[in-house]
Amino acid sequence: MNEGIEIIKSYLKNLGTNPGVYRMIDSDENVLYVGKAKNLSNRVKSYTNLRGQSYRIAKMISLTRSMEFVSTHTEVEALLLEANLIKRYKPRYNILLRDDKSFPYILIDKTHPSPRVLKHRGAKKKDGYYFGPFASVSAVNASLNILQKAFSLRTCSDSIFNSRSRPCLLYQIKRCSAPCVGKISEKDYDALVNEAHDFLSGRSDSIKRRFTEKMNEASNQQQYELAAVYRDRLKALVAVQSRQDATNGKLEEADVIAAYKDGGQTCIEVFFYRAGQNWGNKAYFPRHDMDQQIGEILPAFISQFYDNKMAPKKILINSSIKQKALLEEALSMNAGHKVKITMPQRGANLLLVEMVEKNAREALERRVAETASQTKLLAGVADLFDLDSPPNRIEVYDNSHISGTSALGAMIVAGPEGFEKNAYRKFNIKSEDLVPGDDFGMMREVMTRRFKRQLREDPDRNAPTWPDLLLIDGGKGQLSAVCSVLEDLGLTDIPVVSIAKGPDRNAGREDFYLPGKSPFKLPPNDPVLYYLQRLRDESHRFVIGSHRTKRAQKMHKSLLDGLPRVGAVRKKALLMHFGSAKAVSDAAINDLQKVDGISQALATQIYDYFHP
Repeated sequence: MNEGIEIIKSYLKNLGTNPGVYRMIDSDENVLYVGKAKNLSNRVKSYTNLRGQSYRIAKMISLTRSMEFVSTHTEVEALLLEANLIKRYKPRYNILLRDDKSFPYILIDKTHPSPRVLKHRGAKKKDGYYFGPFASVSAVNASLNILQKAFSLRTCSDSIFNSRSRPCLLYQIKRCSAPCVGKISEKDYDALVNEAHDFLSGRSDSIKRRFTEKMNEASNQQQYELAAVYRDRLKALVAVQSRQDATNGKLEEADVIAAYKDGGQTCIEVFFYRAGQNWGNKAYFPRHDMDQQIGEILPAFISQFYDNKMAPKKILINSSIKQKALLEEALSMNAGHKVKITMPQRGANLLLVEMVEKNAREALERRVAETASQTKLLAGVADLFDLDSPPNRIEVYDNSHISGTSALGAMIVAGPEGFEKNAYRKFNIKSEDLVPGDDFGMMREVMTRRFKRQLREDPDRNAPTWPDLLLIDGGKGQLSAVCSVLEDLGLTDIPVVSIAKGPDRNAGREDFYLPGKSPFKLPPNDPVLYYLQRLRDESHRFVIGSHRTKRAQKMHKSLLDGLPRVGAVRKKALLMHFGSAKAVSDAAINDLQKVDGISQALATQIYDYFHP
């Protein structure tokens, strides 16, 4: 403790009184804590007096062996930088938002004369109208479904659009107006695009009135098929409005954020309201110390949550928070418009916040129940495989290939909180010595690369990324391959189990192999068996999905793509002369020279490329 205090004191003599961000670092160069200060000198000085400090802060001080500082012009800049550094370093003593993926949007793409509507995630680089964020892809899909029913906008890619010679199935089922083959004029299609824009902007009532008028007009003129089209569009709009039962009609653009804490854990529920509609919700479970209260947790969550996304004009919360004005100024600077954070005291907004808080409480109760069930299953795994304690990190490995091509290995990770998807890894099989389809050789390569790197990065084995159990998809051969690699690396203390598919690949009749033991089966209704099957099935899903992606990418590549000094023109000339990329790779130097633009030197270079 005294050593930590003296180290902190040593920085005070050269520290200014300006705003900034500081990092507290331990003996292994790991960032313990990132903090911001209006006055760096005063803030750091507060750590040299243990009186009034919590156990958490006192422990952090005792571990501190160095500090780093970044000065900023204002406290607002310090707050924005603090959120960014917390997400980068994930310090153990900070409140941490663990799941911070970007949210999907709906994009009306204006880069084509007949704009299409599609899902979008990431930077807003395309010219078009963006609507969102939506809480999940399923919420986007539901809205796209409504847009197709109500406005018949195209969803196909430009390449498919340009290659159509007749309408697709979506036109037959009245989900697309088929601008690709001229079934609708450009003017009428633009009108549909504008109506979809108005709907997503919250002007659905005026659209409903227009649809009603057009339906009645078509009916009066005995154009009953056209009237039915408008009737179906009206039904689609009414259906989406009827699902917005939790919407406050006056809430045009806002996020409603409510936190609920119980038993040392917190759930923060976020509801997205745009254009007067509820565009979904998501629950978060930030990491924090048990003694930290909602008034401290909520502002830390908000600053990290909006670090990489634009905040709406209004944020409703269920608790008073520290430095609200500072947080509003920081969010406004990031978003480019004024952001107001309010805690409603009465009326419809208060009812809405209470509803969101109820969702947070129920989500936390479900998580606690799931965690208890998960803990019980991990204890069962420990008993089954004779482990010293329930595993905190289980790594599951699987391979995928087609006759040896596009070979890929994959690792998934599971623990007390379920699947840890940010820890999943893919391994492109690189060894040229492997016989195509050699599963044992592939597993050896994956294990060698995984644990050589782990040993290089953490030779003392202190990091939490070391597994407590390896689960291998396969039989005795895969188990032997893995054990031989671990033995070569001196890692014989890591427990390894392989799970082989049962007769006729029947689930429930799997064989389990452990080093030095006879294979055994589990009772068909054993909960631990179901859990291990889920782990194995998740590894299948991940590796097969990754393999399909790799195979699809490879299908779009040509043998000629890697040729040096061969651009599009020469590539076309080679293909026109030989008929295929395979014929080019088999051609002799003399034949290659006969192609326009291919000199003797280049022909030799192309030949050497295919015949190393």
